[in-house]
Amino acid sequence: MQHRSFSPVFLFLCVLFCTCLVLSNLLASKIFMLGSFALPAAVLVFPISYIVNDVVAEVWGFRRARLVIWLGFGMNFLVAAAGQAAAMLPPAPFWDGAAHFNYVFGLAPRIALASFAAFLAGSFLNAYVMSRMKLSSQGRHFWLRAILSTLAGEGIDSLIFFPLAFWGILSPGDLLPMMLLQTSAKTLYETAVLPVTSRVVAAVKAAEGADVYDNGVSYSIWRLGDLG
Repeated sequence: MQHRSFSPVFLFLCVLFCTCLVLSNLLASKIFMLGSFALPAAVLVFPISYIVNDVVAEVWGFRRARLVIWLGFGMNFLVAAAGQAAAMLPPAPFWDGAAHFNYVFGLAPRIALASFAAFLAGSFLNAYVMSRMKLSSQGRHFWLRAILSTLAGEGIDSLIFFPLAFWGILSPGDLLPMMLLQTSAKTLYETAVLPVTSRVVAAVKAAEGADVYDNGVSYSIWRLGDLG
């Protein structure tokens, strides 16, 4: 029987990834202004999930990134489903917080569907681009892989989420600037912390003795048992 072990660092990154995804859904109910543009407060933590995705894909490869992405999806779905169920419970007559609770946890099915679909597409595209570029560059230029993979992942995330969530509610003229701004803001976020990310990647590689190249790996998103 093949023995598999997961390091404390890998487990920590899994927990951080899942926490950021759950937080992003909760913080998304707060909209703030950046100049003349409106953005959800989720931009404060959601880019961290892409940084973690980059670290896992760079150090352990696409197989482990696939596992982390599905774990994040499962935990996010659990929180969203539990929140929806709690919002549907009849409130106690003396409790006056129902409207506020429902606003945060009573995620509309359309928003939930858009969020889950965008997350899966963006996260897997991010990991795929990281993996393929690492092979083609023979491990060089991590900074370029990190930026371009985030740009691709965040781009498809916004391209899926905003039309699915807000088409017919917001005009195309409002949707497009929000999509472009969110993608740009999250990519700039990762670019700004790239020196830290690069040092983390180097430290994790040294501590774990791992630097996986995905030669011959299956990029199917369903092969959860294939961990390498």
